[in-house]
Amino acid sequence: MKITIIYDNKVAKEGLKSDWGFSCLIETYDKKILFDTGAKGSILLGNMKKLGIDPLKIEEVFISHAHYDHTGGLSDFLKINPVKVYIPISCKEPSEAKEVIKVKEPFEISENIFSTGELNNIEQSLVIKTKQNLIIIAGCSHPGVKNILMAASKFGDPTALIGGLHGFNNFDLIKNLKLICPTHCTQYISKIKFLYPEKYIKGGAGKIIEIQ
Repeated sequence: MKITIIYDNKVAKEGLKSDWGFSCLIETYDKKILFDTGAKGSILLGNMKKLGIDPLKIEEVFISHAHYDHTGGLSDFLKINPVKVYIPISCKEPSEAKEVIKVKEPFEISENIFSTGELNNIEQSLVIKTKQNLIIIAGCSHPGVKNILMAASKFGDPTALIGGLHGFNNFDLIKNLKLICPTHCTQYISKIKFLYPEKYIKGGAGKIIEIQ
């Protein structure tokens, strides 16, 4: 499983643009899923080009929640490749998509790939199960990390958490994870790094994370 951060507040690879927002490409089980689309299509597509990511090879888009910094690039992307889009039921339906799946309850997207369902009427997270790990990709964690971990635990024992965590500060909740990559809106990145240096992975546009 390979996760490439395309859009983030900081860059991990020279030549890419940073901006307030989040997007990443998930490559697993022979699928390519675009998770969120950042705030601006020009930055999303520009960073994709510099990372060698072909938009036409992406098969699905997963939108965590309706905020502009996660959906702003969606229209520009769909004009190039109008794929199937998974959105929480509270999110406005994109008109350019080939198919739109509105998600309310926990949902199996395909074998070993799940949505937590829309939590607290605002946000869904993506959960991917491998032989050794259960990986959660979160947009902003508006419902709270505790609720996201509990929702994901329906599919197994969470071992990795990647994405925005906003003001999350109940650090004991992540002590049993193997990997934590706080990105985008996370307020206490330095504290997480200090407490869990062996688990912590620095994010940023261009960062590639590979998990077995």
